[in-house]
Amino acid sequence: MKSLDPLEGIAAFLTVGRHLSFTKAAEELGMSRATVGAQVQALEKKLGVRLLHRSTRNVVLTEAGIAYHHSLVGILPQIREAERAALSYQEEVVGRLKITAPPEFAQLYLAPIIGEFLKQNSAVSIDINFSHRAVNLIEEGYDLAIRGTIAVEPNLVTRHIGDSPLVICASADYLSRYGTPIQPMDLAQHSCLHFSGLRWGNVWMMRRDDQTIRIPIVPRYLANDGISLRDVAVAGAGITLLPMFEIIPELRDGRLVRVLEDWTIGSVPIHAVFPANKHIASKVRRFTDFLIKWLPKDALAI
Repeated sequence: MKSLDPLEGIAAFLTVGRHLSFTKAAEELGMSRATVGAQVQALEKKLGVRLLHRSTRNVVLTEAGIAYHHSLVGILPQIREAERAALSYQEEVVGRLKITAPPEFAQLYLAPIIGEFLKQNSAVSIDINFSHRAVNLIEEGYDLAIRGTIAVEPNLVTRHIGDSPLVICASADYLSRYGTPIQPMDLAQHSCLHFSGLRWGNVWMMRRDDQTIRIPIVPRYLANDGISLRDVAVAGAGITLLPMFEIIPELRDGRLVRVLEDWTIGSVPIHAVFPANKHIASKVRRFTDFLIKWLPKDALAI
C-alpha cells in the first residue's frame, strides 16, 4: 500500500470528488482503488469529519466535503509547480553553493577557479568560508568542503582531487647564514617553522628507501596557517615544512629553496567533501568537476 501522507490524501480526495468515483480516481492517479480509499479514509480521520458518502453504486460529497473540495480547488497545480521548482535545484545548475575551505588553499587556487565558474554558470551564487575548522556540513548548511585529510565523518562523501607533496624549504639567505642541512638529524640545529594542525604533533617524519626517521622539533615559530609559515620562511627566519601548492611561486623565483630533497616527507591528500545523499545537487557535481579540471597540475600530484 502507498504512503498515507496527507498531501496524497488530498490528491486522492480531490480526484474522487471530481469524478465521484473511486475507480476513475484510481485510474487517473495510477494506484489501486484500495489505496485511494485508504488515503481518503486517513484524511477524514485526520480532519475528524466525513467528506464522502459511499455506497455500492455511487459516491456523493458530504456538505463538509463540498466545502473542503471547494477550498482546495487549484492547490494540486500549485503543489506540482512547487515540486518542479524544488527539482530544478537538483537537476539544473542553479542556486547558492556554500563552501568551506582552508584559507591558504582557497586564496591561492579557489579564487580564480570560482571566478571562472561564476562566469560560466550565471544562475549560481557562491558563499565561501575560509577556515581550517572541520565544520559540520549538515548542521551548518554547507554544500561542499575542501579538506586536506583522509579522515571524514561516515555521513559524508569524499571525492579525491589530488595529493600535494610536502616540501622542506628555507630562504637562500637563511641557508647562507646557518648552513644547509645534509641529513634529517641536522634539523635539530636549525630554527624550525611548524604547522600546529598536524595530527602527529611536533614531528617531521621522513623516508628514504626502507629507512624512516622521526625528527622531533622544537618550533621557533608555530602557526595554524600555511601562508604565515611561508612568509616567515621567505623572510629568512627558519626552515619550514609545507605542501607544494602553497609555495610554487616562491620556489620558482628563488625566494625559497628545497632542502633534503632525497628524502620523502609524504603528501597532503586534497578532497572535495559533501553530505551523503543519493540526490547530489547538480551545482555540487558541476563545481567539483570544474575544480578537478582547473586546479594547477603542478600544485597537486594528480
